[in-house]
Amino acid sequence: MGPDRRSKKIGMAPGSLIYIGDKAPEAVTVSIIDYNGDRFQEQIDVDVETCRQFLNKDTVTWINISGLHQTAVIERIGNLIGLHSLLQEDVLNTEQRPKMDDFDDHLFVVLKMIDIISGTGELEHEQISLVIGPNYVISFQERPGDVFNPVRDRLRRGKGRIRKSGADYLAYALMDMIVDHYFKILEDLGEQIEILQDEVIDAPKPDILQAIHRLKHQMIYLRRSVWPVREIINNLLRIESRLIGRDVQRYFKDIHDHAIQVVETVETYRDVLSGVLDIYLSNVSNRMNEVMKVLTVIATIFIPLTFLAGVYGMNFKYMPELEWRYAYPILWIVNIVIAIAMLAWFRKKRWL
Repeated sequence: MGPDRRSKKIGMAPGSLIYIGDKAPEAVTVSIIDYNGDRFQEQIDVDVETCRQFLNKDTVTWINISGLHQTAVIERIGNLIGLHSLLQEDVLNTEQRPKMDDFDDHLFVVLKMIDIISGTGELEHEQISLVIGPNYVISFQERPGDVFNPVRDRLRRGKGRIRKSGADYLAYALMDMIVDHYFKILEDLGEQIEILQDEVIDAPKPDILQAIHRLKHQMIYLRRSVWPVREIINNLLRIESRLIGRDVQRYFKDIHDHAIQVVETVETYRDVLSGVLDIYLSNVSNRMNEVMKVLTVIATIFIPLTFLAGVYGMNFKYMPELEWRYAYPILWIVNIVIAIAMLAWFRKKRWL
């Protein structure tokens, strides 16, 4: 994010609702999934007022908001749930560091959802903000499209534990999908690293250096996104909140283990990339040394030949060799013999 976008908030009061992020061409959409063990209801693209009728029921409600650029919609949602103005401000600031805040009657979690753009290999990321209440979960995302479709399918089919559990288990399922998707990202990045390793060994090209630096930058961002997840889960496990049941805490520990695995894999890949960079620089240096050695040998061979050519290229009148009939072919023979002798000497010394 550029400094010009941050400058919008300079001098404004805390809690001012200013969207900091990329403008999306799509309109903000609100979808609702309401369920319990026996019933399931899903509504797509509803208005904010429709959400009100679902919040006071004895069911679990998942409200998903796609798009944050219309601050009025976010403010209406926040006022409907009773979200603090600072929380609403954090939702609109898409450059938040992953974190967890406890607001007593609800929890606020910020995570980074990451994907790889097909064809380019670049990372595409967006901020996911989760508000966890006693019987609801509200998810805010920057644009349509996410990694939550498996959770939606499980809710629709009514299989597994999710339909029989509360909002805390739904929050776990959403967070688990985000963290588990990091493994897919690492798998794709690992394949790119393997390809780079083969190219560096076989034929190091100048564009490989750019690819190595791009992957290292992606690893740094991925580590920065995953590292705070351990702190978030630890906070969820330590706080004494009625919003997270003890039976669900063990599932959050599983997310913690996955986050540690992701961080360790990222660290391993960073070390591998450093090794690939060293190999690339070493190969380039070796190729340069080979080129310099060949040029040095050629220059060394031509030193005596240039000396002879310089001597007999002088325009003195009394040079007896200039009058010899066979002076020209003899000079060629001498030059060839010197060149062959020097090459033989270089080979004997194993310089070639």
